[in-house]
Amino acid sequence: MAEELWVKVGRADELQQRTVQQVMVGRTRVALTYQDGQFGAIHGSCNHVGGPLGEGTLEGEYVVCPWHYWKFHCRTGKGEPGYEEDAVPAYEVKVENGQIFVRSKAVSQRSRQSHSPHPLARTPKREEGPIRVLGLSTTAMTVDHPRYSTSDDLLEVSLQHASTQLGCETRLIRLRDLSFRPCEGFYSKSSRACTWPCSITMMDST
Repeated sequence: MAEELWVKVGRADELQQRTVQQVMVGRTRVALTYQDGQFGAIHGSCNHVGGPLGEGTLEGEYVVCPWHYWKFHCRTGKGEPGYEEDAVPAYEVKVENGQIFVRSKAVSQRSRQSHSPHPLARTPKREEGPIRVLGLSTTAMTVDHPRYSTSDDLLEVSLQHASTQLGCETRLIRLRDLSFRPCEGFYSKSSRACTWPCSITMMDST
C-alpha cells in the first residue's frame, strides 16, 4: 500500500466532534463519520441526484442524504436494507499520531440498483378508435363552500364540443378531487429529482 495514497484530512480530536462532515481527499468530496469511537468514510455524492452526504445526518449506521433522505452505510457505502445495490464508494480510514488519514483510492465502487421504467415511458402509438381528450382542472376549491369557476366552465364547454361536434371520447379530472402526497419541496433542490423514480414513489409505491 503506497503511502502517497493516504491523505491527511485533519486532527482526530477535532473531527470526532461531529458525527458527519464533509472533508476533501484531493479533489474528491468525502463524507467522514464518527460513531462509537470509529471513523468511517464514503463518497460525498449521493447516488440519487448528487446530494452532499457530508452535510447529512447519521441514523444508526447510515448516512442520510439531506436532500431526499437516501441512506448509505457509513463504512461500507451500501444502501439501506432492500437497496444494498445502490452503493457509493467507501474509503479506508486510519489514525496516526492524532491525525486522520483517508486513502484516496476507494475500496469499493459506485453501483446503482436498476429500476423498472415508468409505465408511461413508452413510445406513443396511435391505436384504432376515436381520439380521446382529457380535461384537467387545476382550480382550487373549498369542498364545503363551492364557487363558480370560469376556467372550469370553459373546460366543460370545450370537452362538450369535442364530444358532440368532433366525436371525441372525453374525460374530465379535477385535481382537487384526488389525493396526492405532497412533493415536500424536493424539486427546489434539483429538477432531476422530479423524474421516475422520484423520492416519493421510492418511499411509497402506492
